[in-house]
Amino acid sequence: MNPLLHSLSDAIWLVPALSLLAVVVTAARVLLGRAVGDAAEPLTARLASLAAFAGLVLLLAIDGLALAHGAPGHRRLGHWFGSGNWEATFSFLLDPLSLSISTLTALIGWLVIRFSANYLHREAGFHRFFIALSFFLAGIQLVLLAGNGLLAFVGWEMCGVSSFLLIGYAWQRPVATGNALFAFVTNRGGDAGFLLALGLAAAWLGGFEWTALSRASQISVVNDRLLVIGFVIAALAKSAQLPFTPWITRALEGPTPSSAIFYGAVMVHAGVYLLLRLEPLLLQVPDVMFGLVLAGALTALYAWLCGLVQSDVKSALVFATVFQVALMFVEIGLGWTTLALVHLCLHAAWRAWHFLLAPSWLVLTRQRPPPPPAWLCRNQLLYTAALQRFWLDKLSEVLLVKPTESFARDVRGLEEHFIDHAIGQPGQGQAVHAERPLVLADGLPGQALAAVSDALQRIENRLLLRGRGGTAEKLLHRLGSYLRTLEGLLEQPRYLMMAVMATFVVIL
Repeated sequence: MNPLLHSLSDAIWLVPALSLLAVVVTAARVLLGRAVGDAAEPLTARLASLAAFAGLVLLLAIDGLALAHGAPGHRRLGHWFGSGNWEATFSFLLDPLSLSISTLTALIGWLVIRFSANYLHREAGFHRFFIALSFFLAGIQLVLLAGNGLLAFVGWEMCGVSSFLLIGYAWQRPVATGNALFAFVTNRGGDAGFLLALGLAAAWLGGFEWTALSRASQISVVNDRLLVIGFVIAALAKSAQLPFTPWITRALEGPTPSSAIFYGAVMVHAGVYLLLRLEPLLLQVPDVMFGLVLAGALTALYAWLCGLVQSDVKSALVFATVFQVALMFVEIGLGWTTLALVHLCLHAAWRAWHFLLAPSWLVLTRQRPPPPPAWLCRNQLLYTAALQRFWLDKLSEVLLVKPTESFARDVRGLEEHFIDHAIGQPGQGQAVHAERPLVLADGLPGQALAAVSDALQRIENRLLLRGRGGTAEKLLHRLGSYLRTLEGLLEQPRYLMMAVMATFVVIL
């Protein structure tokens, strides 16, 4: 391998690390009160922009050398932890798939940051937005560049957290926080599938490395199918395919730049990338690939019908995005992975431009949106179903979000009415005695400790704190007199000689 390419490949960890550094510096400025007023905005935007641009330059350099000398491939940088016959590593996989998508992602991320600096000027959450956006860029680059599933899952969760924060950007509005919760809960189902697949991979393949998937033929078809299904569930949820589609329309509550990079250009394609990465496994299970074709076709039909009746530009764009991503699932299911990769890159760039242009769309077109087609209007049942988005939003609310909220309320009630009373809350206890109001007993452990303390205080008062002539003082004086008598006897010569002779007798 070319020495320069080798050095740059070992520095690939800087791509996510630089964005994380921008997060840390900006967060420190906010906590220290340095990010106040209009004058503080340029530095925040510049830090995020420089981090994204530096990552882009590094990736372009690796791309250029890879074209001349070949892709670096799997690069292991260090050991994380391990158990038994498997281990988790800090490794990166630099092949044509990861390098092409990560470079495009870095470019889109840098452009969105530059756009956001003016778009969010004088917003109350300006610095908070750039913290979340840089955190997302670090997470998505981990997903794309990670050499193993466990490190990719860390980035996967970072993307989910940043998505939750940006959907609920206007946290004062109940609609925003409700939509953020809806999207967060729905995506946790996909995360469960990802974790299941990682556990099975560790048990059956001996590790989490993507290169270990080339040994998928060593396990049975049944085990292979279970392993793939876990990853497929994660991909369906993250890419908003049926039955997880409703969350993506709620996610549009965030600012337009975040909608562009999350749900138009980058994160919505993370599920597609995961399936492209799993191609060796998918080829072993044709029935799962057929399931991808079916899920993609149904999602495309759903997105097409719902998109026909949308009257706002962002909703129309997001259904168009879901439709295109569904076609990518169909392509992967049919084995056309190269076509799916090209489709992903072209659609990501095109849709990012669409979303960033959305605030000016009505000014540019100067006309009202076209009405739904006549054939759909004549079919009242189908028109109503499309207008209501086939009631999937309500179904997801009832089956996922409401039970989660009810469970959270039950846990909160258990904590308030039992746990807090049992273990106590700091500063919420009762005074032990009226004459000592500052001594508070908090919960059962606090009350027990107060009782022990009170008993020790009574003992101390009885024995030591009664002044001259107390019981303890009398005992100590009597013991002192006995010791002085003994000392006086030992000082006499005859008793001293007897003690020396007794010592020699014992020794001899």
